[in-house]
Amino acid sequence: MHVYIGSRTTRERNARGVGISVFNYAQDTGALTLTQVVGGLLNPSYLLPHPALPVLYTVHGDSQEVSALHRDTRSGALTPWRQQTCEGRNPVHLALGPSGKYLMVSNHLSGTLAVLPLAADGAPAPVTQKVALTGDPGPHRKEQPFAKPHYNLMDPSGRYVVVPDKGLDRVFLFTLDDTGVSAEPASVAAAREGSGPRHAVFHPTGRWLYVANELDNTVAAYALEANALRPFQVLPTLPDTYTGNSRAAGIGMDAHGRHLYVSNRGDDSIAVYGVNGENGRLTPLQHAATGGKTPRFFTLSPDGRYLFALNEESDTLVRFHVNAQDGTLVRDGYEVQIGSPVCMVFARRRA
Repeated sequence: MHVYIGSRTTRERNARGVGISVFNYAQDTGALTLTQVVGGLLNPSYLLPHPALPVLYTVHGDSQEVSALHRDTRSGALTPWRQQTCEGRNPVHLALGPSGKYLMVSNHLSGTLAVLPLAADGAPAPVTQKVALTGDPGPHRKEQPFAKPHYNLMDPSGRYVVVPDKGLDRVFLFTLDDTGVSAEPASVAAAREGSGPRHAVFHPTGRWLYVANELDNTVAAYALEANALRPFQVLPTLPDTYTGNSRAAGIGMDAHGRHLYVSNRGDDSIAVYGVNGENGRLTPLQHAATGGKTPRFFTLSPDGRYLFALNEESDTLVRFHVNAQDGTLVRDGYEVQIGSPVCMVFARRRA
């Protein structure tokens, strides 16, 4: 496997990163070996490997572009290749549409979801569609002045894309086809006022959606039924002993849909939940300290044995062993120093 880690790079973000770091990943030991650093990239803050083409995509936080880099599938080495405007400010997330024919990009400060078609070789073409997210802003005076989409996630069936909006306290559900996104949402689920929906993950069955609410540090569970999202549970992501300020950030689930994870920036922990396979309800299990400051992002290894937490403000990647039975986490002492890490993805090595 190869691993790619994107880092904040700008002075405005008080960043210490250089760009995208490339590692070889040893699946048997969970160890990372640095092989390349691609500098000269502005805040490569979210990364996406194409599943069928030798291309890695990234959005540039605080800017207006998406880049495509060629990926050597044997060595993992990256070569900057194409760049395209996403016609919006501060693109924060990107995902592929059905059949990998286009990119969907969340423009955080423009309140839009942009669609960029992909050529046969994976090169992004100019924007063909921008869908504006509408509604009344939430009550938070600083964080909710207007629509702020923060993520866009295709469901397992490929029929829908979910867009949590931090500014509007809403979770949008749009239908998809091979050319783009429906002009109007199929449904809009209202979150609690001031909750700030940020990132989301689907259960592998597609029956349930889980959303990390940034501003009030909660996780909300929704059922996907009859082209609509129905909320059915909300739980805190913080331990009841933590009394300071914190913001929820990333969310993830194991491949079997048995355990859910949410990161907390402030408490600097990963919250662990069990998932009921019959009704989708969550049960809190653990709050695991990340041993660093501001875990903006985390990810599970492809085999589910490890969880890697990226501590943005303390410049560390920290590894946990995942208990195969109950999903709880144990830090094993393995760390990698890397400046301002904010995203980590795996891609398979090919001959």
